[in-house]
Amino acid sequence: MVVKNPQEIILARQKVREYARLLGFNLVDQTKLITATSELARNMVEYGGGGIVVIELIYVREHRGLRVTFEDQGPGIADLEMAMQDGFTTGNGLGHGLPGAKRLVNEFEIDSKIGVGTRVSLVRWV
Repeated sequence: MVVKNPQEIILARQKVREYARLLGFNLVDQTKLITATSELARNMVEYGGGGIVVIELIYVREHRGLRVTFEDQGPGIADLEMAMQDGFTTGNGLGHGLPGAKRLVNEFEIDSKIGVGTRVSLVRWV
């Protein structure tokens, strides 16, 4: 789904909640996924000019989970190591978005290239 404004961030959150319920996530784990989605989609809109959110149900052997991928074609993150530090921000936020989202999920991958954009993928297992 395309996410370019605050209303579409809300739609992404709702879709993640819908899939999380479908997979049987408890309320706490649903909230973790929705919070991470909100943070990363907001970052994508604010810093990357919007982008695409892909939500996937994943099954590996007896495990099931949800993968959410955020991809923009923004300016990229100049210092990824610094951006993953609590308290680092290039805007008006508290600097908890990326590291906070990472703490809320089981798997977190980020790739960013200057002038190309940023891709973040997260997975939470039931």
